[in-house]
Amino acid sequence: MIKKAAFIFAILLVSSLAALAQGTDVAMVLPFENQSAKPEFNWVGESFADSLSDLLKVPTLNVVSNEQRKIIQQRLRIPLNTLPSLATSLKLARESNASLLIAGRYTIVPASAETAATINVTAQIIRVNEGRFMSEVIDGRQVTRDITLNDALANLQTIQGQIAYQILYQRDKALPFSQNDLITAANKVPAKAFEAYIKGLLTGDVTARENYFKNASRLYSEAEDNGIYSEAELELGHLYLGQKKLGDAVNSFERVISANQACHERAKTDKKPPQCGDEGFAEASFYIGLTYWQQGNYEQALATLRPLAEDLKLTSVYNALGAISIQASRAEKKNPSRAASLLNDSVDLLKQASDSAPDDPGVRFNYAMALFLTDNAAAAADQFRSTIAGNPRDGEAYYILAKILESIKDPTAADIDNQARKLLTNGNRYANLEKEWQKSKTINDVPLRVQQPARKDFVAVVLSRKPAAPVGSQLSETDTLLATARQQIKAGADDDAMQTLRRVLASEPMSAESYLMLGKIHLRRGDIDQAISSFKTSIFWDNRLIDAHVALGKIYVEKGDCLQAKSYAASALEIDKDNQDALGLQRLSERCSK
Repeated sequence: MIKKAAFIFAILLVSSLAALAQGTDVAMVLPFENQSAKPEFNWVGESFADSLSDLLKVPTLNVVSNEQRKIIQQRLRIPLNTLPSLATSLKLARESNASLLIAGRYTIVPASAETAATINVTAQIIRVNEGRFMSEVIDGRQVTRDITLNDALANLQTIQGQIAYQILYQRDKALPFSQNDLITAANKVPAKAFEAYIKGLLTGDVTARENYFKNASRLYSEAEDNGIYSEAELELGHLYLGQKKLGDAVNSFERVISANQACHERAKTDKKPPQCGDEGFAEASFYIGLTYWQQGNYEQALATLRPLAEDLKLTSVYNALGAISIQASRAEKKNPSRAASLLNDSVDLLKQASDSAPDDPGVRFNYAMALFLTDNAAAAADQFRSTIAGNPRDGEAYYILAKILESIKDPTAADIDNQARKLLTNGNRYANLEKEWQKSKTINDVPLRVQQPARKDFVAVVLSRKPAAPVGSQLSETDTLLATARQQIKAGADDDAMQTLRRVLASEPMSAESYLMLGKIHLRRGDIDQAISSFKTSIFWDNRLIDAHVALGKIYVEKGDCLQAKSYAASALEIDKDNQDALGLQRLSERCSK
């Protein structure tokens, strides 16, 4: 079911590109109103917001995600547990830059001895700027049409697919896909698992919340051949993180990452654009990195967070990476050059954090610390002075600044040290720091300042980084990265090139040239199997890349597989019969069989 749904949804997105000329609206979906006077069915209203926000994502309709809507709602101090009035809903939509607002209501008749539970739902489309319901001209008259459906509650996701289709159809009568396509996409999550997930989102009881999400994951796995319900696992990860169950949190977040990677692999295999919830991947990776850091596992924390730094360009990521690099350097006792390298990395990372958030006191302190530890006394002193200006009671900043000033024979050092003594009296803090300093000239007991961002703050920034119209900008960014990778390979900087190519493939998994370059790197390193795999993948995405055919042919000549070598020589010559490398491969393959 999942593969079929992903396949159909990809068709929807690709085939709809022809409609781009019609312009792009922005839609926001509110939870539907439960008019049944039965609060046990409130979860249904939230499920409409969650499901429709995903189903309506087509190229001509940008959608405010359900998570974004909640963040904006909280910022405007509109309670999440009550439905806003129409006037407040329009204010919320305008704050989201939405031009269309989707709202609705429903009633549910519970199951009885003879009949299953049924739902009657009405959805409406409101044009935000005009403050009116969407209408259309029928027989010369302007008519407003609500979308009304009645069905068994067990068919809830089918209903949501039908409503999504009707909303899109009212905007564009020439839709390139059918209602059945959207119904199939809507049913991508088993009904019972979806119900448990939505109920988990709504409950405030921690134990019940955990049980709902665990049940959702279990039901999904049972129905989808050990598949992973990423949304439920992401919520479980945060739940465990809040309870300080760090091992359980990492396990849940890692399942989110595994599901994302599997999704991208399926997209490559099916040759379809990936729809893999990359925001969830970024979120899970970020919190895994912070968890490793809290556990003192600095190397894994750096390995997890480093790929996010360039992708997200978030101050919190750069600051965390810089602080972790300093701590990793402190912990490195056996390899002085490695410790020095980590310190130098921390300066670069924290400078980027400081440039993006010059008024953040924690970032400024960490940047000053990195400069101090790398013996850049003058710059460190300037940063610590700025830290003290922002917080005149920062005793640790006074203490380190005093040590810097002493080292450069600054006459104000004694006054600064006296301020540190006054501010670091609790727990003999000054005496303890001084004891360490006199013994080893170190300040390892001064902690770095990394504040774990609230989830809503992190998600808000990640979502804001997502481009509204990625196609044009993505292509130019990809071209730039590919050009960078070519230069890095030419200069022999293979590790840097691989990092660059991974960035390309994260957003353009069908980039044939990226796989071609990866193949060349693997071949240069003597990793023949990886080289073969990369070259074949390159050909899979673009059969006209003659360099990949030639490279594979030469590999098979070396392996003594003459039949394969001749095959690739022939395919290369079909692309360009005058290509000298292809002709050379032909000669090699002919000698191979003799």
